[in-house]
Amino acid sequence: MTTDNAPDKHAIAAQLLQAQDHARQITPITTQAPGFDVAAAYQVADLIHQQRLAQGALAAGRKIGFTNAAMWARYGVEAPVWGHMYDRTIVDVAGSQGTCSVTQLAEPKIEPEIALHFHQAPPEDADIAALIDCIDWIAPAFEIVQSHYPGWQFKAPDTIADGGLHGRLFVGERTSLASLGSDALTQLASCSVDLFCNGALRETGKGANALGSPLAATAHLIAVLAKQQIRRPIQAGEIITTGTLTAAFPVSAGETWNMEFGGIALRGMTLTFTA
Repeated sequence: MTTDNAPDKHAIAAQLLQAQDHARQITPITTQAPGFDVAAAYQVADLIHQQRLAQGALAAGRKIGFTNAAMWARYGVEAPVWGHMYDRTIVDVAGSQGTCSVTQLAEPKIEPEIALHFHQAPPEDADIAALIDCIDWIAPAFEIVQSHYPGWQFKAPDTIADGGLHGRLFVGERTSLASLGSDALTQLASCSVDLFCNGALRETGKGANALGSPLAATAHLIAVLAKQQIRRPIQAGEIITTGTLTAAFPVSAGETWNMEFGGIALRGMTLTFTA
C-alpha cells in the first residue's frame, strides 16, 4: 500500500473501485496507510472519477457532505467534504414517489436535502448573490449515502477517497429559484423538514443545518474547489446536493420514507426501499 511511507494512490483507487462496484467493505484507508491525508484523498477520488468517465459515466453534479456540523463528532470529521455524482447515480423522481434497491449499496443511510441546479457556471469568487443568478431551480432530494468501511468507522480522508460516501441521489419536483422571490436566502435557511419512516416522525431538520443554508454550503464548495490543486470547477448543468438537514438514518428493504417541508414552496417526496 505504501512506498517510502507515501500511499500508493493508484492501488488505493483500484481497491475502492472494487468496493464500490461490488458493494464490499474494506479496512479504512487511513488504517492501511497512516500517512493518507485529505490532499491524497482528493487525488485518489480524482483517479476514480477519471476511471468512471472512461467507463462511460457522465459527470452530472457534486454532493457536499458533512455540512451539518452536528454530525462531525459522530463521524470524526472537522469540515465539509465533496464528491462527484453521475448520470447513473442521479434519479429524477416522477410524481414525487420513487423506489430504491438496497442490493448494490453498503450500509445505506438516507439524508433529506435540498438540491440546486446551475444553468450557468458560477464564478470561482462567487458570493451568494452571484450564485443566485446562476441557479435556475431547486428541488427536494434524498441522498442515499453508503459506507464501504464497516460500521461507518472512518476518518475524513477515507470519506473523500470514497466519493464523499455518495450512493444515489433521488431528485423530487423542481421549483424555480426565482419563484421564491427576494427572500430566497431567508427561506432556504429558515425552512423546516419533517422526516418520516413508515409514517412515524424520525426528526425535524432545518435549512440552516446545511452550513447555515444550502446556498451558503454551495458557496463554501465553490471556494474550496478554487483552492484545490486539481481544478474541477462547477459547470453549467450540474446538480449540487447541499448536505443533510437531519441526521443520516439507516434504511432497509420494506421501509418507506418521506419528507415534508415547511416555510418554503417545495413539495415533499417519498422513497420506498426494496431488496
